[in-house]
Amino acid sequence: MGHDSRRYRLTRWMYRTGRPNRMARVLNRISAVHFASGLLAPGHWVTLEVTGRRSGRPVSLPLVVVHHQGGRYLVSMLGPDTNWVRNVRAAGGRAVLRHRHREPVRLSEVPVAERAPLLQRYLDVAPGARPHLPFDRGAPLAEIADVAARYPVFRVDPDRSGAD
Repeated sequence: MGHDSRRYRLTRWMYRTGRPNRMARVLNRISAVHFASGLLAPGHWVTLEVTGRRSGRPVSLPLVVVHHQGGRYLVSMLGPDTNWVRNVRAAGGRAVLRHRHREPVRLSEVPVAERAPLLQRYLDVAPGARPHLPFDRGAPLAEIADVAARYPVFRVDPDRSGAD
């Protein structure tokens, strides 16, 4: 991949076990508050709130929304074993996105065969994710498709069930 910058090494260090270390958790909490407020934050920076599968309490974390062909998507840059992915699956896809306001949403997992263009777009809008994915921004879709099964992608749709 050719990544050798200090930022790349720092980012990899913060997630070296596939989970955020203490520093990354603190930075994620700060980012979650910042993204949720919408102040000086682009519209695709959001805070995901999902019910913790063990605690039953809301869990918040910062994510980047990918806009692609009229849809909105969330990507797990650390793969399928992240807590937020497990929590979303346990919650049946029910969650809330926050950016200036609360938006109840339903997250539906995108089939593996459809993920490559979304992962490619994700690298365009989420530069902080680049150290975590095994392909470069300009990689051909076929190369991305080879690893797409390792990175869950969820389509974001409004939750019209009326419950929050």
